[in-house]
Amino acid sequence: MDALTHDTAGLDLKEEKYAASLSSILEARTRIQPYAHVTPVLTCSSLDAVAGRCLHFKCENFQKGGAFKFRGACNAVFSLPDEIAKQGVVTHSSGNHAAALALAAQIRGIPAHIVVPRNAPACKIANVERYGGKVVTCEPNIQSREQTAQHVQELTGAVLVLPFNDGRVMSGQGTVAVEFLEQVPNLDAIFVPISGGGLTSGVALAAKALKPSIKIFAAEPMGADDAAQSKASGEIVTLKYVNTIADGLRTFLGNLTWPVVRDLVEDVITVSESEIVDAMKMCYERLKVVVEPSAVVGLAAVLSKKFQDDPNYLHCRNIGIVLTGGNVDLDTLWMSIKQNIQE
Repeated sequence: MDALTHDTAGLDLKEEKYAASLSSILEARTRIQPYAHVTPVLTCSSLDAVAGRCLHFKCENFQKGGAFKFRGACNAVFSLPDEIAKQGVVTHSSGNHAAALALAAQIRGIPAHIVVPRNAPACKIANVERYGGKVVTCEPNIQSREQTAQHVQELTGAVLVLPFNDGRVMSGQGTVAVEFLEQVPNLDAIFVPISGGGLTSGVALAAKALKPSIKIFAAEPMGADDAAQSKASGEIVTLKYVNTIADGLRTFLGNLTWPVVRDLVEDVITVSESEIVDAMKMCYERLKVVVEPSAVVGLAAVLSKKFQDDPNYLHCRNIGIVLTGGNVDLDTLWMSIKQNIQE
C-alpha cells in the first residue's frame, strides 16, 4: 500500500456517492484475508508480442471456488452479525456466485440456499453441491429466479446476497484491484469482463482512488452488449435476448453498479464469439491456464481492432487483465481424448 497514493486528484469519489468506496473495500480486504487467496499475476512474452503491449494477468481462476466471486460472497457472509448469520444465506445465480456463496457459508458454518435455473452448467451446479449448498431449481428467467429466492427467504429467514447489486459484494470484488496495484503498481489500464457490474464497479472504485490516472475498461460479448449500450445512452439498457458462449456475462447492470460504470469506466469494448474463443485458446496454449469463456473477454478486448487502433489509448502500455474464473465444463474434451485412445 505504501507505493500507492490515496489522493483522488479531483475525482469525485465521496464515500456516500456510491454503494461501495475505498474504505469499504479496504475493510473487506481485512475481513476476507483469512479465507481468500492473494491470486498470482502471470505474464507471457508471446502474448505481449501479439498485443504490442505489456500484459499482466490477474489470475482469479486460482481463487477459492475457481473465480473472483468468492471475494464478494465471503465479504457479505462474514459481515453478517451472528444472530442474523445463523439463519443462513440465499441467492439466485447460475454461475460462480452460487458456488462462492455456498463455500463462504460452509466456512462460516451456516446454511446456503442456492436458486439455480434448470439449464445451468452442470459443472457449476456440482461446485455448489460440493460446498454444501442446498440447490433449488427454477425456470431459466429472472422472474422465476427472484420469486423462488423470495420464497426460500420467507421459509427459512435466510439473508439474500445478490450476485452483484450489493455494496458488500462490490466491496469484496474491489479487493482484486487493491492486490493488483500492489503487485503491478505501474499499470496504465485494467480490463474487466462486465455483466452485472459488481467486479467492474469494485475494481473501478478501488483503482481510481488508489491511482487516479489509471483507465478502467469493461469488456463484454457483442451478443450481450447491454453495458456498451447503457454507456452509450447514459441509462441502464436491458436486452430481450442474449446469445453468447460466455455464460457468466448474460446478466444486466444493477442500479448500484451502474452509477460507477457510468462515471468511472473509460469505455466498454465488445468482442465477437470467435474473438472470445481465440482468446481462450491463447490462454490455454500460451499462458497455460484453464479459463472459462467469460474470463477471457478482457484479453479479447485488448486484442480487438477497436482498442488497438484507437489513438487515445496508445499510452496504455502496461495493461492489467482480470481472468475472472476457470470453472469450465471439460467433459467434451475428456470424451474426445478417450475416443482416440487405442488400448
